[in-house]
Amino acid sequence: MAQKIKVKKKLEDLRSQRWYGPNTMRGVSARARSRQMGFGPDDINNKPRIGIINTWSDMNTCHSHFKDRAEEIKRGVYQAGGFPIELPAMSLGEILVKPSTMLYRNFLAMEAEELIRCHPIDGVVLMGGCDKTTPALLMAALSMNIPAIYMPAGPMLRGFYAGETLGSGTDVLRYWADRRAGLIDDEKMENVVGGMSRSAGTCMVMGTAATMMALSEALGMTLPGASSIPAVDTAHALMASACGRRIVDMVWEDLKPRDIMTEAAFDNATAVDMAMGGSTNAMIHLIAIAGRAGIKLDLERFDKISQKTPVLANIKPSGEFLMEDFYYAGGIRGLMNQMKDHLDLRQINVTGGTLGESIKDQPVYLDDVIKSLDDPLYHQGGTAILRGNLAPDGCVIKQTAADPKFHQHVGKAIVFKDYTDLNLRIDDPDLEVDENSVLVLQNAGPIGAPGMPEWGMLPIPKKLLEKGVRDMVRISDCRMSGTAYGTCVLHVAPEAAVGGPLGLVKDGDEIEIDIQGRKIHLDVSEEELAKRKAAWSPPVYPATRGYTALYAKHVTQANEGADFDFLHAGDETPEPLIF
Repeated sequence: MAQKIKVKKKLEDLRSQRWYGPNTMRGVSARARSRQMGFGPDDINNKPRIGIINTWSDMNTCHSHFKDRAEEIKRGVYQAGGFPIELPAMSLGEILVKPSTMLYRNFLAMEAEELIRCHPIDGVVLMGGCDKTTPALLMAALSMNIPAIYMPAGPMLRGFYAGETLGSGTDVLRYWADRRAGLIDDEKMENVVGGMSRSAGTCMVMGTAATMMALSEALGMTLPGASSIPAVDTAHALMASACGRRIVDMVWEDLKPRDIMTEAAFDNATAVDMAMGGSTNAMIHLIAIAGRAGIKLDLERFDKISQKTPVLANIKPSGEFLMEDFYYAGGIRGLMNQMKDHLDLRQINVTGGTLGESIKDQPVYLDDVIKSLDDPLYHQGGTAILRGNLAPDGCVIKQTAADPKFHQHVGKAIVFKDYTDLNLRIDDPDLEVDENSVLVLQNAGPIGAPGMPEWGMLPIPKKLLEKGVRDMVRISDCRMSGTAYGTCVLHVAPEAAVGGPLGLVKDGDEIEIDIQGRKIHLDVSEEELAKRKAAWSPPVYPATRGYTALYAKHVTQANEGADFDFLHAGDETPEPLIF
């Protein structure tokens, strides 16, 4: 979408001129050292310097195309009269980083913020997509607040096996349950996994990656329509070059993240998340991102929007289709146009224009993939917020991915004190469990794990799988993959490791959940809970040094975004001193 450039900056106003412009020893040195890399005055003078933060690595399966995309961004920067500077950053590949990429989201946010801060760049292209890279980069962009545009990785192609269309994560979990039940063998399991790993790109179900890329567009930080383009579609390469061209203009316009990601923009993103049946992880990430601009989001705000925003995207794990189908059905612009009455269309995006202008007249081509408000997939948003004496500060559940029979349920707790205990006992044939039991995992939250891993889809005990059971009520203070499904209550706050009521639950305690009533209740008296709390002692934290020790000391709780307390603030990052 072409916009008339509104020039606000002159050459001497550019941030990079503080490094290259002065006729001082430091300025001369900066200009001279550019020659060391083969760049002369014509290459760098009179041009905005554009940082390209590239989260590529050989360990990030979702970003395997980013070497090519970085070059395409550079081409766009050159075309628009800028000078590109590629800056590699920590690459958080969801599959191979352990114990959890969530542990390192704040690390990447810090690194990206400092990369922007300490280098002579005037604007930045943020290359992300795999789950935690998107929120980390947006957190950094808001903290640093120089012109920025987000280039999403895009989903991989559809999966196929034996005539069946498969979605990454969601169908792996489904087939893995069959494998544990003895219904399929290892060879078939390998073929299933291989059949859904067909290209570069993120998970192609409505997992955290697809959710956060879509929300980055709803927030205004991508080019219109960019967030759902399949990673290997030619349109994706063209979009990368367009990002390079656009960021140069944004520098001259002085259009910055805090101009775009306003309080109303976060409400838009929340409504889009609900309409997409997005990942439960979106709550924790949106709170963290907004906090960087001093915008306070709380769980009640999400739930209020959820109760009036129906699910329109018929995408796994809540629905039937995949992100490739979603894109060709009209994509995020088509979905937002369908739900425009739920959005503030006056909010601006990286084009300099409004959301309303970006989605105007965008059709939906396949109405079984993107539903209408008159015929939604589900009458409320994908995520519900529960509260009660077990979760005084709230918890989340993906109601569209839960078996309806558990939307109101009372069952006796089977408690696992930590993830090791869970793995040791979950398949014990002597475990006193049935399909009505409530599985409870303690000490798996931000501090307890550490890093709040995706352990929330607790495995169904093998002896129940063999009887055909595929869902149970499961409660924890950790997270669940956005690709996952089931009646999983997550992000219980405060977490068990800091003395939250979850850590006081014992085997046999009755727990009630009522999704429609937004209730979670532990049927134990206040007096008994007080006795248990007096006898409780915190678990020993596993790290005494390094980043994980820093993490435990400064991470906030899930309902606060699990950001670092010293970063989750409204002030912009100060500029470095240059002598």
